[in-house]
Amino acid sequence: MSDGFAGAVRSSNENELLRAFVDMADTLVDEYDVADMLHRLAKYCVTLLGASAAGLLLADQRGGLEVVASSDEGTRMLELLQLQTEQGPCLDAYRSGESVNIEDIAADSGQWPLFARQAAAAGFRSVQALPLRLRRQVIGTLNLFGRQGQSPVGGSALSVARALADIATIGILQERAIRRGELLTEQLQHALNSRVVIEQAKGVLAHAGGLEMDVAFERLRAYSRAHNARLSEVAEAVVRSALSPEQVIGGAS
Repeated sequence: MSDGFAGAVRSSNENELLRAFVDMADTLVDEYDVADMLHRLAKYCVTLLGASAAGLLLADQRGGLEVVASSDEGTRMLELLQLQTEQGPCLDAYRSGESVNIEDIAADSGQWPLFARQAAAAGFRSVQALPLRLRRQVIGTLNLFGRQGQSPVGGSALSVARALADIATIGILQERAIRRGELLTEQLQHALNSRVVIEQAKGVLAHAGGLEMDVAFERLRAYSRAHNARLSEVAEAVVRSALSPEQVIGGAS
């Protein structure tokens, strides 16, 4: 692997970076949970590529955007604000199909004043919105946030982020989805439905365990991994009370 490529990661994390690509590539050959896959992509952008935070928006069958994944709760709220106000760099990237790179959000506050104000309150100074696009079809955006006055990721790291996003996009749009679009619609809608159930389960765990929402989500994910179960299925079991919050909180190891 070249020095430039290896330099895309924070230290000498070549093996972890390779595992990330293998993880994303698994979506091309096996059944997978779209919501969990996109959460993993957001985490990789933070832990491997140096973004302060990351979020993903995905379009439903009517073309409306939903927040499907985020690296933390604060980022999810910032993404929701863009959807509610219908303004922000992430929406612009989706609508245009082109990347939006803002190194100083405050300086560009005139474009999206509400977004700029909320981003500043969250401590973010820069944002990169990358469309999830295959040829002319755009199905969402990968959004990277930085706390410094520069792009969240740059150089080789940005190329890696694009590559991971491309693999995720192809994974969603691959041959099972190309069968007249039927499976595509089903998978995208399932991801959006899963998001609702996951948010409900996070709330149940947070209330039962006195946890922050971010911690509740990590316990939910850890339990699903430890028990080799889909994240969405575990969340549904929690919401239906088929699985107690105590089991999830205590069994997330």
